[in-house]
Amino acid sequence: MSASLFDHPYLSSLLGDEEVAAWFSADADLSAMLAFERALAAVEAEAGIIPAEAGDAIAAALVEPPVDLGVLRRGTARDGVVIPSLVAELRAIVGEPHGAHVHFGATSQDVIDTSLALRLKEVSAVLLRRLSAVIDRLDDLDQRDGSTSVMAHTRMQAAIPVTAARKIASWRDPLARHRDMLDQIRDDVAVLSFGGAAGTLEKLGARAPNVTRELAARLGLGATPRPRHSERDGIVAFAGWLSMVTGSLGKMGQDIALMAQSEMGEVKLSSGGGSSAMPHKVNPVGAELLVTFARFNATLVGGMHQSLVHENERSGAAWTLEWMLLPQMAIANGAALRTAEALLGALAFIRR
Repeated sequence: MSASLFDHPYLSSLLGDEEVAAWFSADADLSAMLAFERALAAVEAEAGIIPAEAGDAIAAALVEPPVDLGVLRRGTARDGVVIPSLVAELRAIVGEPHGAHVHFGATSQDVIDTSLALRLKEVSAVLLRRLSAVIDRLDDLDQRDGSTSVMAHTRMQAAIPVTAARKIASWRDPLARHRDMLDQIRDDVAVLSFGGAAGTLEKLGARAPNVTRELAARLGLGATPRPRHSERDGIVAFAGWLSMVTGSLGKMGQDIALMAQSEMGEVKLSSGGGSSAMPHKVNPVGAELLVTFARFNATLVGGMHQSLVHENERSGAAWTLEWMLLPQMAIANGAALRTAEALLGALAFIRR
C-alpha cells in the first residue's frame, strides 16, 4: 500500500482514474500556467503596457520552453509556491531585452488559480459526460426492468412491494439534479484570477479592467470585477458538488449491495469480484466502491470548508490545503462515475 492509492501500481485500477488525474499532473499544470503567461503578454502588448516586440518574443519562447523541473522543485520548497522560480526560468528563456516583461503586473496566485480554473473546466466536461452516461444507463434499466416487483424497505425492515422503477428513480433523479447544477457551479470556478500583489492591479492603472476582460476572453474563462484570491466559495461549492455526486452514487451502491445479498436475491450481477476461498461468490465490488467513494469525499469536503478561512488577502495555509484535497475529490468522483456506469451495465432485476 502506498501513500496515494490513486496512482498505486495495482490499486489504482480499482480506485484511480487516469483521465481525470491527468488534469492534475505537473505537465497539465505547467501547460496551463504557460498559457496564462503567453496570453498575459499578448494582451498587455496589444494594450501598449509592454512593447509589442516583447509580446511576440514571449509568445514564441514559451510554447514548449525547456523548463528545469529540478529548479522548480527546489524553488517550491523554498518559496511555498512554484511561480517565483518558474518566472525566473521563463525570463531567462525569453532572454534580454524582453524577459523582464514576463509576468508583468501578475502575482503567483494569479497564475496558480488561473491554471486550476483552466483545468477544472476540462475536468467538469469529463465528469458531465460520465454523469450523463450513468443517467442514460439508469433510463435503460428502467425501461427494461422498471415493472419488476421488489420489496421496499424502511429502516432496514420490509415495508410493501413496489416496482423497480421506484428504486431506479431514487437513484436517477438526484443525479439529474446534480447535472443541472453543474453549469452554474462550473461557471463560478472557470474564472480568471488576475489581481497582482494584493488584488488591485496597481501596475496597470486605468487599463486594468480592459486587460482583465481581454485576458479572460483569450483564455476562455469568465471575468470577475475583482480577483477572488481570498474568496474561495466557488472552489468549495465545486468540491461540495463532487461530494454530492459521489454521495448519490453511494446511496445507489448501498441499495444494490443489499439487494444482491443471497438472502434477498432481488438483483443479479453478471460480473463481480471473486473470492480466493469461496469460488461460488460474486462479490458486489462495484457497489461497495460507490459507498467507499461517497464516504471518502464526504470526509474530504469538510477540509475544503476549512479552506474557506483565508487570512486577509491571501492565506498560504488555506490555499495549500485546497491543493491537497481537491484533486483527490475530483479523481474519486471520476472513478465513481466510471464504476457506476460499469455496475449498471452488469445489473438486472430478478423477476419472480
